[in-house]
Amino acid sequence: MSKLRLSIAMGDYDRTRAIYDGRVQIDGIDPVCMLQVPEEMFFRAFRHHAYDVSEISFSSYVVSLTRPDPHYVAIPVFLSRAFRHTSIYVNRNAGISKPEDLKGRKVGIAEYQLTANVWARAILQDDFGVAPSDVDWIRGGMDTPGRPEKLKIDLPPDVRVTPAPEGATLNAMLAEGEIDAFIGPRAPRSFQEGDPRVGRLFEDTVAVAEEYYRRTKRFPIMHLLGVRRSLAEEHPWVPGALLKAFSAAKKLSQDALDDTSATKVTMPFVEDTLHRARSLIGPDFWSYGVGANRDILDYFLEQHHRQGLSTRRVAVDELFHPSTQESFSL
Repeated sequence: MSKLRLSIAMGDYDRTRAIYDGRVQIDGIDPVCMLQVPEEMFFRAFRHHAYDVSEISFSSYVVSLTRPDPHYVAIPVFLSRAFRHTSIYVNRNAGISKPEDLKGRKVGIAEYQLTANVWARAILQDDFGVAPSDVDWIRGGMDTPGRPEKLKIDLPPDVRVTPAPEGATLNAMLAEGEIDAFIGPRAPRSFQEGDPRVGRLFEDTVAVAEEYYRRTKRFPIMHLLGVRRSLAEEHPWVPGALLKAFSAAKKLSQDALDDTSATKVTMPFVEDTLHRARSLIGPDFWSYGVGANRDILDYFLEQHHRQGLSTRRVAVDELFHPSTQESFSL
């Protein structure tokens, strides 16, 4: 009997590589895998419903759940997680030395609904008293002028979002001081190239993030895995098969990190960083599944609604296909 042939779009990560190269087989599925950057995947998934299975933005997915006929249903595979204290950049000449200095400033964003931006705004509001309405948001392309929101959003009336001037990029505006700060999942090119005019708001982002985790126990979730809702309805075994396979691929990647004979990552201090992460978060520091992540999922949904991105408060149990919320045991 032939397998079900499905298109799968995902990032090129150690935790997905075993799916791509075939070391991990997906029960009953013959995958056509595409390794793509988030901007392409999310745009094509939410604007054009291009894939059978896709890595998806957590924030955009929650927006879709508050509207008629959401195209995808999620699986609790968290392909991207990140502490977003690293995601706030400032013009060093703008006089911003602490988060509270962002009040009344112009802050660039590629899209208001980006998951990284939801997390950064939550940190700024909960920990430093900087509400979204305290900032003038300037939306535009980072390196290419113009960038639309993937999904249309209706924000609270006290939140001000203004398009960047025609032909302008956020990277250039930040370096030139035309905006005071930038928030986003990618570092501005000016920062990456060492422009002395641009720096991070938090100089020691690791120390700040570790303190945040010790206090809150939150390792932010960025991306989920989505499957066509119609496909899951027709083949209800598919979500469980995907969860099983992606979990197995993640385990292979984590096992590889433990092999210290030759590091599998092109980076120094891998063993030390691994030990540091386990000491802080625990042995399963990148957990999949609902059970271990219910509290952080619920917190994100509260922040998403609080920021005006979801018109109603979505519940954790609405997020995932029912078959992926429990598993068998021996």
